[in-house]
Amino acid sequence: MDLISDILLGCGAFAATIYCFVLSRRLKRFNQLENGMGGAIAVLSAQVDDMTKALNRAQATAAGSADQLKALTERAERGAERLELMLASLHDLPDGENDARRARFVRRRSRYSDLEAAE
Repeated sequence: MDLISDILLGCGAFAATIYCFVLSRRLKRFNQLENGMGGAIAVLSAQVDDMTKALNRAQATAAGSADQLKALTERAERGAERLELMLASLHDLPDGENDARRARFVRRRSRYSDLEAAE
C-alpha cells in the first residue's frame, strides 16, 4: 500500500512538473516584446499616450474657440442693441412726404479731359 501511494505521489509530482514547464513556456511566449502579447500591449500603451495628448490638444483648442465665440456673440449682441436703439430713434423722425427738405442725390459725370489723363 505504501508502494502504491509512493508511485501515485511520484506520478502526481511528475505531472505537476510537466504542467509547470508548459505554463512557463507559454508565459515566456506571451510576454515576448517582439511578437507576443507584450508587444501588442506596448503598442497599445503608446497609442493610448498619443490619443491622450491629442485629446488634450483638442480640448485646449475647443476652449479657445468657445472663448472666441463667446466674445463674438457678446459683440453681436451689443451691435444688435445699438441697431435697436437706432431703429427706435427713426420712429421719432417726421415722415419724408411732409418734409419740405428732401434729400437729393446728384451724380457728377467725369469730364473728358480727366479720362485722357488716366490713359
